[in-house]
Amino acid sequence: MQQFKYQQLAKTLKSQIDENNWQINEKLPSIRVLANNFNVSKISVQKALYVLEAMDLIYVKPKSGYYVAARKNIQHINPEIQGISKPTKVDLPEVFYDIMERGAAFDIAPQHLNNSQTPSHLLLLNRHINRALRQTVHENSLYYSAPSGSLALRHQISKHYRKRRVDISADDICITSGCQNSIFLALTTICQAGDIVAIESPAFYGVLQLLQQLKLKVVELPSSYTQGVTAEALRAASKQWHIKACVITANFSTPTGALIPSLEKQAIVTVANEENITLIEDDIYGDLSFHSNVEPLKRYDMQDNVILCSSFSKSLSRDLRIGWIVTNKHYKKIAQMKLVYQLSSSQAIQHGLTSFLAEGHFERHLYQYRRTLVKQRDQLIKEVTNHWNIPVKFTVPEGGLAIWMELPKGVDTFSLYNKAIAEGIVITPGRLFTSADKFSNYFRLSFAHPTQGHRLKALIRLAELSKESY
Repeated sequence: MQQFKYQQLAKTLKSQIDENNWQINEKLPSIRVLANNFNVSKISVQKALYVLEAMDLIYVKPKSGYYVAARKNIQHINPEIQGISKPTKVDLPEVFYDIMERGAAFDIAPQHLNNSQTPSHLLLLNRHINRALRQTVHENSLYYSAPSGSLALRHQISKHYRKRRVDISADDICITSGCQNSIFLALTTICQAGDIVAIESPAFYGVLQLLQQLKLKVVELPSSYTQGVTAEALRAASKQWHIKACVITANFSTPTGALIPSLEKQAIVTVANEENITLIEDDIYGDLSFHSNVEPLKRYDMQDNVILCSSFSKSLSRDLRIGWIVTNKHYKKIAQMKLVYQLSSSQAIQHGLTSFLAEGHFERHLYQYRRTLVKQRDQLIKEVTNHWNIPVKFTVPEGGLAIWMELPKGVDTFSLYNKAIAEGIVITPGRLFTSADKFSNYFRLSFAHPTQGHRLKALIRLAELSKESY
């Protein structure tokens, strides 16, 4: 079969990268230089670079260019979790509610914060929200917002997604009270009690909580800790059971931080279409990619079979409680379900967010926040390496907020949690991320905060408690 010029160029550049013509993190020649060197158009070069980026061989730095990516060591799935579990009901342990009541799932040692150190972007956001409160105080007090939410805010969200190479109409966006609420609306729209839903393994415990409350059965799909779930795993499960929906975090899933490669994302959407499975995408970490913009599954959705869910909770503020859900096919029913469970969203907060986004403050915040998170990830990994005196393994994600820690099999992280919490140290045991009896020697650690001061002391003490349990 004859290849297009961009495909031939992508193959040539891949060979040169494989042969180490450029080193890791070295900048590639500009598009203009590559076009001249290979006697092709700039458009062909751009398409070739997109192919290499989809293969995770290169990454882009905004306003700088393309760079050679570090080769990822694919972490193989542990032998004991390779099989696909049969459908089961979810029964979360009580410790889940204990952790959530503390409001500290992403902080190893929560303490009261010093308000004098409030980040500048939050002060700016509050000014926008306060201005919206003052300008429309009478109108907001007398009328609810439409179920779909502010059209101006939906336009800003649509504009933001275009920077991640996905074209979403503002008319397909419904404003919600957060990503968890969006996933809830998607599940209640698509599923009925007793239906089977596929999830990653390990999976976000918030999804497990929803599945338990809605009386849905779950099939856990084995997943790589670095590259997530595969299309083949979804297809294999669909051949055994009638799967109604699949909840999936393609970008930096919690707890592992796994990033599904672009080509695998396309394959997952294809399988879902062929097997008539609705994909419910949790994209809450999609904006927290350290080195390049990552596309959601929705980018490859040509049949409106992916319901995209996200919010500002992880990227801007936990307190906003503003999220969104994207679909055309199910839009009317989801808007009706929102009326039942939520009625409407705060107009002032929506208006304040709209002006905050429109003036470019969110993009500037993301640029700085990603740089901060990279430093905090490296800081956490350094301290874990320095202070753990028993064999440990951990993921090194290229985005998100957390790493996935594996302790020796003799260490039970539920027991470790109880010892640690008695000293004011909070971890998230691995057992919370599954409906089965798995991951008992795993736990999640977050780099949402710097590993210094009282948090470093807590980490060192946690290492000591782990050693005592070994």
